[in-house]
Amino acid sequence: MSIFISSERQPINFRQRRRMVAKKRENTEERQQQIIDAAGNLISKHGSEHLTVKKIAAEVGISEAAIYRHFKSKKSILFFLLNHIEQNLLRDISPTAVGKEPVSLEVIEEIIRNHFSVIGVRKGISFQIIAEIISLGDRKLNKQASQTIDKYISRLKELLAQGVRDGAIRKDLDLESSAILLFTLIQGLVNIWALSDDGFNLIKKFTSLWKVYREAVVCR
Repeated sequence: MSIFISSERQPINFRQRRRMVAKKRENTEERQQQIIDAAGNLISKHGSEHLTVKKIAAEVGISEAAIYRHFKSKKSILFFLLNHIEQNLLRDISPTAVGKEPVSLEVIEEIIRNHFSVIGVRKGISFQIIAEIISLGDRKLNKQASQTIDKYISRLKELLAQGVRDGAIRKDLDLESSAILLFTLIQGLVNIWALSDDGFNLIKKFTSLWKVYREAVVCR
């Protein structure tokens, strides 16, 4: 009795194809994340002017050709990196980050404290990388960096506006100026911390400055 085994490939059904596509997308996103993480690390260590595709490839442990399968150029990597930073920053200071309502000054303080904790894990590189990318002088990159900062300030303004609606913050407050001032406080502390030795306590310094800011905005 002979057994016939077909040498023809069995057709891939829709479910298998969908799994294959999903797996490929997952692998692509993972590799892209590795590339932008490497770019961010290199910028924070050596500055944006020394960033090259060759150095990124070496950092990831892949070939330059593999980099170009995901990104057209170093500039496209920086665009992707800025977008990633923007998503992280906006997520950090979202009211949903602590899941508490109404938005009191205590809630805003908790959001920013958590924000600093995450910045500590990321070693403060978000603002540093934005500044480094701006230093390159590329108009399109600068525009995207500016938009990221504008969105960040707008998110802070939304937090303050919610505080006004919930009765925690003065109704006569200039929300735009107050949001810019809060951004300056946050960015300034992060910059000092990133450039200082381990002796600079980011949370402790924020607590001290927050008391001053709080007195200026609290509803009495």
